[in-house]
Amino acid sequence: MSQHLSEQELIRRGKLAELQKLGIDAFPAALYPVNATTNNIKENFKGEENKADFANVCLAGRIMGVRDMGKASFAVLQDSIGKIQIYVKRDEVCPGEDKTMYDQVWKKLLDIGDIIGVKGYVFTTKVGEISIHVSEFILLTKALKPLPVVKEAEGHTFDAVTDPEFRYRQRYADLVVNPHVKEVFVKRTKLMNAIREFLNERGALEVDTPVLQSIPGGAAAKPFITHHNALDVPFYMRIANELYLKRLIVGGFDWVYEFSRNFRNEGMDRTHNPEFTVLEFYTAYKDYEWMMDITEQLMERIAIATNGTTKVTVGDTEIDFKAPYRRISIYDAIKEHTGTDVSEMNEDQLRDLCKQLHLKHDASMGKGKLIDELFGEKAEGKFIQPTFIIDYPVEMSPLTKKHRSKPGVVERFELMVNGKEIANAYTELNDPIDQRERFEEQAKLMERGDDEAMFIDYDFLRALEYGMPPTSGIGIGIDRLCMLMTNQPSIQDVLLFPQMRPEKMEDEEPSKEL
Repeated sequence: MSQHLSEQELIRRGKLAELQKLGIDAFPAALYPVNATTNNIKENFKGEENKADFANVCLAGRIMGVRDMGKASFAVLQDSIGKIQIYVKRDEVCPGEDKTMYDQVWKKLLDIGDIIGVKGYVFTTKVGEISIHVSEFILLTKALKPLPVVKEAEGHTFDAVTDPEFRYRQRYADLVVNPHVKEVFVKRTKLMNAIREFLNERGALEVDTPVLQSIPGGAAAKPFITHHNALDVPFYMRIANELYLKRLIVGGFDWVYEFSRNFRNEGMDRTHNPEFTVLEFYTAYKDYEWMMDITEQLMERIAIATNGTTKVTVGDTEIDFKAPYRRISIYDAIKEHTGTDVSEMNEDQLRDLCKQLHLKHDASMGKGKLIDELFGEKAEGKFIQPTFIIDYPVEMSPLTKKHRSKPGVVERFELMVNGKEIANAYTELNDPIDQRERFEEQAKLMERGDDEAMFIDYDFLRALEYGMPPTSGIGIGIDRLCMLMTNQPSIQDVLLFPQMRPEKMEDEEPSKEL
């Protein structure tokens, strides 16, 4: 396989050959005794007061800049935490007659992006910058591809790499040249840890359920289809884990949760990715009113864990996750933003209204889909502060218990924040006869051409027949929640490796049929 190398890449490979001639392994398999990080040094070094504690530091990282001063150099070293200046003096790193390590290796054969290890002591320069006076360095990895150029001044980046094609395809390089990006993913982990702690403290049990499913259930979505060779049957990537978690409630668990990687073969935009993460949990002997209260508590906890406050800035808007949140029915929300009461309309009337408002209204759409279209296009984007949209029509919610006092609606809510759905929750339907009828209605929609309608899951119906206690459940979109908590405009910015159209590599061989 041939490679098409740039001039810079050819130069770096030439330097690699020179290092090999000098007997220097550019990719050593060595345990390097790191005992410090850049931030630890910067935060704790106090000069004369504690310089003895920093007399023998050892750290490793990438060279991100060099200022050559002849027989000495300043350089910037970047580790996993941050950056620090290092001072490399010819006679210090080469105390004997042989000056090869400085004159040849340091000055001629190392490049920005190379990973090195340094040992030395910490000091403060005349201009007050905490630095490391290097007594010894070692090449740990030679970078054969140059990093994109990032300009900095006085410690501040002013020309970061912003091209999304580069950033999303080469996240590994993005994280190097845009180290602030790493903080987004640190916060994502803090967010998920806060959820785990919140649920574990209350006695919930984390579980795992199947990703490959014979029937894609638990949501209205178009699935990815694959083939199970050993069983010789089609299987589906899960669109939700709801029905399996409810099977566990039938089995006797009172509170279960799962961080579920889900897959939906649908569109991609700034808030949708075909592979995404959802937290779902189900709690026996609870209802959607209780679930709204616990959701408010959870959202407060998440905001504080990731940002230290319940107030989060998203774009130019400040959003406050402090409870309580507004609660409004979906019918009242549509009326508030269209001026029309749709609560008593039939399917034909809803289709006519959608037509008048220039909204999608094809023949495959039933009453539920039409109401969803009205809400999504005319009302959803108007709810900026956390708001519970409650009491959905029964046609929109085939897995939800009918409202105990309001005919035609179910006990369901969606949490809207910044104009987008963040969570979806129900008082769960546990009547197997009612559930069978709802599934059959979904099957009729599938026959009309609705490729997002639910399959009939006969095993789930059998589970309900054994008896599922009154239960409330919720699904929370982790990726969208992370966008809010980190002020990111696109879902791709909170996914380490978002899906993209396959890239044709220059040196890639044509694929061959097996």
